[in-house]
Amino acid sequence: MPARFVYIWFPELKTDWLIRRRPELKDACFVLTIKQHGRMVISAVSPAARAQAIRTGMVLADARTIVPDILSFDDHPGRFSKLLEKLAEWFVRFSPVVATDGTDGLILNSDGCSHLWGGEENYLRIILEKIRSMGYHCRGAIAGTIGAAWAIVHYTDNAAILTAHTQLEHLLSLPPEALRLEPDTAQRLNKLGLRQIGQFIQIPPRVLRRRFGPHLLTRIRQALGTEDEPLHSIIPVPPYEERLPCIEPLITGTAIEIAISQLLKMICSRLRTEGLGVRSATLTCYRIDGKKLSVTIGTSRSSSSEAHLFRLFSLKIPTIDPGLGIELFSMEANKTEPVRLAQEKLWNLKAELQDEGLAELLDRLTGKTSTISIRRYLPQEHYWPERSVRTAEELEESCNTTWRTDKSRPVRIFAKPEPIEVSAPIPDYPPMNFRYKNKLHPVVKADGPERIEREWWLEDGEHRDYYTVEDHQGHRYWLFRSGHYDEEGSQWFIHGLFA
Repeated sequence: MPARFVYIWFPELKTDWLIRRRPELKDACFVLTIKQHGRMVISAVSPAARAQAIRTGMVLADARTIVPDILSFDDHPGRFSKLLEKLAEWFVRFSPVVATDGTDGLILNSDGCSHLWGGEENYLRIILEKIRSMGYHCRGAIAGTIGAAWAIVHYTDNAAILTAHTQLEHLLSLPPEALRLEPDTAQRLNKLGLRQIGQFIQIPPRVLRRRFGPHLLTRIRQALGTEDEPLHSIIPVPPYEERLPCIEPLITGTAIEIAISQLLKMICSRLRTEGLGVRSATLTCYRIDGKKLSVTIGTSRSSSSEAHLFRLFSLKIPTIDPGLGIELFSMEANKTEPVRLAQEKLWNLKAELQDEGLAELLDRLTGKTSTISIRRYLPQEHYWPERSVRTAEELEESCNTTWRTDKSRPVRIFAKPEPIEVSAPIPDYPPMNFRYKNKLHPVVKADGPERIEREWWLEDGEHRDYYTVEDHQGHRYWLFRSGHYDEEGSQWFIHGLFA
């Protein structure tokens, strides 16, 4: 299918933005200026100022001789570049591929998008109406090439939709400048009497190259579609994303559920054909007031089950505020992994970690609240306690190292030992009491020491002598002394809590 592009031009972008912020300037005569060579030069003109013969490029002092009370504001080019990028992000609701062009244009790749709005004519009309309702002047066109759409927007008065059969016909009557030529090249063509594209487009390429250089040929080929023109999207297109525009804005939870179900049906169908499943997915809702809402779900193992993923998203629906209505939904599979298909068994044996029901239960528990985090831990071959465990990346991850069962360990080990004050006999007796977080704990029972050395092949340092102690309230703690006892006082730490 041939490519289709939409070009949107904002001829009054800077002044429209200022009027939106300050409505009292709507009918005022004002300009934006920048400093050039010590002079204030006009960079943008309001409609009222243009009616008084004020033009861009004019020196502000000259403009004031025409309109003495003209208002002027400083132009900040970086501000309007960011504004154009923000508009491009907003246009993602109409196409996943949107790029900025210069300082006042946007390009949309509309392949596979326009039919969602009832065809290209309705698609373009809705886009222009949306922009104008925001207070921006704009013009747009759809064509098979970026160059042709740009030419129609800048050199014709009405919005146009060019087909492959009519594209060349529309270009022939336009001036050379419509090909986005360098000013010097366009001026030379005009001096030679070639004031329309149709007067020189049939001239042999070698002749045009010799007289005007390769840039003219490149622009002709790009306008005709015989040479590709790169398009750098403002937002990279995710490899697994589905979009669902709405004919009417949706405001009810039931409608949102239906939209999620449709998106999951599309995205899971794609993933299953490639043997993949979702590990993380994001639903983005675009409201008609321009705001964007996102919710994300995650799974313990890759899943392409629409029912399971829908249950996870349904837990997030109460957090979605539709406002005045949602006009577009998009769903992206942020992280995908191959799906492990379990072999069917003749006997109903215990599946343990391979049980699909266990993985789905963990996902639902995690999705119900963001305050809990369920993790699985695996042993590591390290003596240092805080290094002896690691977090499993997935539910079914296997490990060749076995847990040490000959020594008791706390149910909770601190990631970093915390210093405490201890009273202890010498040299290797357990503590008589210790102070932790300003609370004194008298020790009634103790076991130890258990000496754990540092791994000399990793680092140098003191060994640790660990003690399991119980205070007068029956609480059990894991304490250690770093290094050998010395008369000046040894450093003690608490490293874990027993059940």
